[in-house]
Amino acid sequence: QVQLVESGGGKVQPGGSLRLSCAISGSISTIAFMAWYRQTPREQRELVASIHNHRVAYTADSVKGRFTISRDNAKNTIYLEMNSLKPEDTAVYYCYVDDLGDKYWGQGTQVSVSS
Repeated sequence: QVQLVESGGGKVQPGGSLRLSCAISGSISTIAFMAWYRQTPREQRELVASIHNHRVAYTADSVKGRFTISRDNAKNTIYLEMNSLKPEDTAVYYCYVDDLGDKYWGQGTQVSVSS
C-alpha cells in the first residue's frame, strides 16, 4: 500500500522560504506522475507544479520563478522548494501521485505567509 506523508510546512514572513517534502512509502513506478497541489478554504484545489518521467511537466504561472518541484529517487521523496513567499501562497499543500492509474494523496501540510 502506497502512502504519502508531507512535511516542512509552517509559518513564514513574506519573502521567506520553505521546502516541503513528501515521503512515499511503498513501491511506485519510476515514470509515475507526481505533483503538488494547494487549497484554501475559499478556492478549489489548485495544481502548483508537477513532475513526470523525471521531468518538470508543469509550474503554475503564479509561482513560476519562485517554486521548484523535484524528485529524489534514492529517498523516494518529492520536494517543493518555495522561495520569495507571498501572503497569497498561504494554503494547505498536498502531494499527489498517479502511478499508472492508481491515485494517492497525502494528508496535507499548512503553509502560512504573514508578517
